[in-house]
Amino acid sequence: MSSSHPCPRSIDELDELLSLPSTRAVSAIDACPGDVLVLGAGGKMGFHLTWMLQRCLNELGRDDRLTAVSRFTSSSSLLPFQRFSIDTLSADLSDASQVAKLPATANVFFLAGVKFGTSQDPELLHRMNGQMPRTVAERFRDSKIVALSSGCVYSFTSPASGGSTETSETNPPGDYAQSCLERERAFIDGSSQYGTPVALVRLNYSVELRYGVLVDIATKVLKGEPIDLQTSHVNVIWQRDAVDQIIQCLPCAETPPWIVNVTGAETLSVRDLADQFGRRFGKVPTFSGHEAPACWLSNSALSRSRLGEAKMELSHAIDWTAEWLLQGGPTLGKPTQFQVRDGRY
Repeated sequence: MSSSHPCPRSIDELDELLSLPSTRAVSAIDACPGDVLVLGAGGKMGFHLTWMLQRCLNELGRDDRLTAVSRFTSSSSLLPFQRFSIDTLSADLSDASQVAKLPATANVFFLAGVKFGTSQDPELLHRMNGQMPRTVAERFRDSKIVALSSGCVYSFTSPASGGSTETSETNPPGDYAQSCLERERAFIDGSSQYGTPVALVRLNYSVELRYGVLVDIATKVLKGEPIDLQTSHVNVIWQRDAVDQIIQCLPCAETPPWIVNVTGAETLSVRDLADQFGRRFGKVPTFSGHEAPACWLSNSALSRSRLGEAKMELSHAIDWTAEWLLQGGPTLGKPTQFQVRDGRY
């Protein structure tokens, strides 16, 4: 993203930028003929991923069917897809009978799962992050699958380490992180049993102007609220770059699954990020807690070598986030809880 590009002034402008495909994403879809299904499309990344896929298909002149699948519990959740004439299906993916009725398709992007509000409901975690992916892996055993996972499947590591690589230890704290490993195992087992080509994407903190770690930190600085430093460092990636790289993973799918970290290149200090927002807001940040020696961090060397470098510069994302909040831009009102270290969400 060019540093000369002005900050979006509306959600429409932001959505347009977040769904703009690179030539590499278009080439990835060109290499994967057939219909495309996006499961869990109603989440925070689902619309941008689906619209970027539609723009790839349009650029290629392909008439393959693209379908967004989610529960779509409200009419407002359907509106973004309807604006661009994207086909939608309403389905509860935890219901095997509903999954069985979904159309067979050559290419599947799996974004479904639960995180927040699960600390007191381990059965929900197991059902949605364990059993449901197994149902999906079996139903789409003849497809090519890109499944989203999380960087929290790794054990904690020090900021000096450069982050966990795809072969690092996976023994994370908390039921949620363990359920993410269970989700991965579902697709790994399906790939082994059926020969399904799979790419597992361990995403670490996608950010945009309405949601994400940068919004969380900036909002606290703006409001004069203390920033918890227990999680001392983070990785972030601009959502347009994350979605673009996720699409590029489709032709990389293989058996056994190709596992890749998708995140930014830098290991970022939370204290430094707060100070940067403080300078932009003319405020002095306040802090609480002590910086832990290790946290969830990912190394993105593999994705950068295979999928290309992220286009959005961190300083530009910080500028835009600050400007968006100062101009009263809306947020989703859903903190990431990145500072949580025990895996209880």
